[in-house]
Amino acid sequence: MTVPIAIIGAGIAGLSAAQALQKAGHTVHLFDKGHGSGGRMASKRSEAGALDLGAQYFTARDRRFVEQVQAWQAKGWAAEWKPQLYNYREGQLTPSPDEQFRWVGVPRMSAITRGLLKDVTVNFNCRIAEVFRGKQYWHLQDTEGGSHGPFSRVIIAVPAPQATQLLSATTKLAGMAASVQMEPTWAIALGFDTPLDTPMQGCFVQGCDLDWLARNRSKPGRDEKLDTWVLHATASWSKQHIDLSREAVIEHLLGNFAELVGCAVPAPTFTLAHRWLYARPSSSHEWGALADADLGLYACGDWCMSGRVEGAWLSGQEAARRLLEHLE
Repeated sequence: MTVPIAIIGAGIAGLSAAQALQKAGHTVHLFDKGHGSGGRMASKRSEAGALDLGAQYFTARDRRFVEQVQAWQAKGWAAEWKPQLYNYREGQLTPSPDEQFRWVGVPRMSAITRGLLKDVTVNFNCRIAEVFRGKQYWHLQDTEGGSHGPFSRVIIAVPAPQATQLLSATTKLAGMAASVQMEPTWAIALGFDTPLDTPMQGCFVQGCDLDWLARNRSKPGRDEKLDTWVLHATASWSKQHIDLSREAVIEHLLGNFAELVGCAVPAPTFTLAHRWLYARPSSSHEWGALADADLGLYACGDWCMSGRVEGAWLSGQEAARRLLEHLE
């Protein structure tokens, strides 16, 4: 009998690790507390269409990730997004000279993780509370009291604060995960019946409670009846107002948006707010992945690296590499 490897978290890091391990001939079993894949690359279905509320786009710099993105593009899961970008600072809107390649999932961000899930065994709506080792193998306990196992090894691919608890079998790794500060982000979506009279499709914002805004329908493959916009608040504003009601968050950020967008903003016909408690690590790390190879416990995620989608994918690859290296 081959004992499978457990991966906790079906975001891009966990799926990247799963892909690499399956390629090497191993059986993996994924667990995720959500009802779908993607983590912060998830898209929310709504009456205004699918909205990317988390990661807005991603860039590719590392050769390995560039090749991976090209493969996703060939499968129709990803496409280049070339928005008319602006910068807003000191009350001024100016076109951005930024020439960077930006990629998005098609027809929504979650298309990529959904594609990666294809041949993977996964338990959704299953929040793992504890990871413990028996005489020979690992077992997982979920919050409903269910037990899962045996597993030969475990990869933990969730945000650092959640990983800390699951890494309690190894104090060194738990301590490293506990040292990572993750910042929150309030995200809201606004939908308008009549398109706003602006050429802007994306904007980096400074000196305001907003950090970023994007015209969702400007992304390739989106088929939306409304003119939908996704707004991200700054980490500091989000932190200060973490427990604010959704209605109050929408009202405040809509006010900020109306001031900076440079055209008339009618009352939106559709609004939605989502709170990301662990949106991004406050600083980047050079760990790649965390590993206690003798115990067979690993951790990966964007917080082990750059905080970007690329960092999450590379971290999953690194966790798989270290695991496979120890099996040789």
